[in-house]
Amino acid sequence: MEKNNNVIDESVRAELSRLRDSIDNIDAAVIHMLAERFKCTQQVGHLKAEHKMPPADPSREARQIARLRELAENAKLDPAFAEKFLNFIIAEVIRHHETIARA
Repeated sequence: MEKNNNVIDESVRAELSRLRDSIDNIDAAVIHMLAERFKCTQQVGHLKAEHKMPPADPSREARQIARLRELAENAKLDPAFAEKFLNFIIAEVIRHHETIARA
């Protein structure tokens, strides 16, 4: 008997739901981890501002990108994606540091 393509097997629905629940949990963890990371970078921004240090640290950023690319490779994640993601975060951190420095 041939299956109707419009009817999804209940076990497939259950597996899809299970996977989506896992994705939702991971997304929540990522958001909470980013929030913690930004709490730390805000403290860095205040320390830099107090000591008249520049908001950006290109050598640190380059080391972090190289480190993250290696972590991504070891985790079987596209290193180019990891680098883009970190560059996005770094740009936001620098923006925050610039705002703190102007305050």
